[in-house]
Amino acid sequence: MRGTLPALMVCVFGVTTGEFVLAGILPAVAADLEVSIPAAGLLVTAYALGMIVGGPLLTAITAGRARKPLVLVLLGVAIAGNLVSALAPGYGVLFAARIVTALVTSTFFANAVVIVVAGARPGRAASAIAKLALGMNLAMILGAPLGTYLGDAHGWRATFLAITAGCALGLLLVVRFVPADRSGRRSSALAEFTAFQQHDLQLAIAVTAVANIGVLMVFTYLAPLLTGVGSFAAGAVAPMLLVYGVGAALGNLVGGRLADRALLPAQIVSLAVLVAILLAFWASTGTAMTAALVFAAGAVGFSVIPGMQSRVMATASAAPTLAIAVNASAYQVAAAIAGWLGGRVIDASGLRAIYLAAALTTVAGTALSAAAWVRERNAVSAKV
Repeated sequence: MRGTLPALMVCVFGVTTGEFVLAGILPAVAADLEVSIPAAGLLVTAYALGMIVGGPLLTAITAGRARKPLVLVLLGVAIAGNLVSALAPGYGVLFAARIVTALVTSTFFANAVVIVVAGARPGRAASAIAKLALGMNLAMILGAPLGTYLGDAHGWRATFLAITAGCALGLLLVVRFVPADRSGRRSSALAEFTAFQQHDLQLAIAVTAVANIGVLMVFTYLAPLLTGVGSFAAGAVAPMLLVYGVGAALGNLVGGRLADRALLPAQIVSLAVLVAILLAFWASTGTAMTAALVFAAGAVGFSVIPGMQSRVMATASAAPTLAIAVNASAYQVAAAIAGWLGGRVIDASGLRAIYLAAALTTVAGTALSAAAWVRERNAVSAKV
């Protein structure tokens, strides 16, 4: 099992770079395919919708399949999707290729999470998830900027060819290092859907959908917030995104360890700290303080992710793969709401009000986490 986690991290890096990089090469795609920027932007929307809708459905359909062969098939589809994206003769083919690639992303990630947790030491599930998710953080910090640079230098198609090669490398590593399933066939699709009758699982997924809206709202509008509120020059946006990404990577690893020690208390405290950070953003007037808050928002915002995923798995022992896929969809829903709600807030009250709206939604997520903790404590007390 020693090489399993690094192999799957490479896969996560390749697949999620394909998701994040499109924002950086969007103008080049639009110009080459002779479509408008808004039309090219729909490629991002299509990818998100593919993950929201397709992830849970595909995961349910593939319930009962052995994980390693399934992961290899999913990676094969991702490789094909990125290769077709690179060779697409027109907008329609590229649009279809992005949707197909998105359909397998959540299911792949869900199976990868279950594989690494199964191989983790007892009490180290959240840390294992955090290390796997580091591949996603690196896609944000390194993959997307490098992909954008490659696209600027050699054309956007070269970016997708490089992503194809990265996913292919990941597939070869999975063949070599990921062991076959230890047990027989898994549960059926019906059995996995039945697990969603549990209120604890419903509450855990609701926490993901609500608690992440605030930080995603700030991230979505970070560029105009920095230039329009924080007095940063336009050229400082890219370095600030890097600062945010570094904070996210560190916070993700630290959050995994905290969640292993005390999952829900750590989650509640982290979300409360995030509320304070968002309020500090609202009150901030200096660039130095804002820069520090950007790092803090990335660190604290991502520190809760491993615990949220671990909580979903703990409350869905009969359907861990489908639960993780649905949880990933919940995160995408949070991102969609963040973009829509942030736009409404800007129209109504201006840019700075984004921080207050983000703080309020995070308070709601903190309250849901506290409710989950109370339910857990009451259940333990009832057994004593």
